[in-house]
Amino acid sequence: MTEGDGDSIDTSCRRSPSRTVIEAVAEAEGIPTEELRPPTYASLHDIVDPEALDSLFAPRSNGTPRSDGEVSFPYCGYHVTVEADGSITLEETDDRTE
Repeated sequence: MTEGDGDSIDTSCRRSPSRTVIEAVAEAEGIPTEELRPPTYASLHDIVDPEALDSLFAPRSNGTPRSDGEVSFPYCGYHVTVEADGSITLEETDDRTE
């Protein structure tokens, strides 16, 4: 990562999509990631297979990154969308029991 300009991203440090989802929901809830667990919150494992989610956006077998695609699912009262570029979008839902 280049210091000072803020334009470069070191992709070698990129977090997995499953970890990023947990961090995003915890931040939206205003809690530490360690508190995003049952019984108050659903386990990500109960909603989606984290390894499968991570595999969807892992580099191809030849090492090239995946340039497009997205997956969405309900989690902890949010409609979560994960995109190939690593971005996570959370939209609150009416059902806070998911």
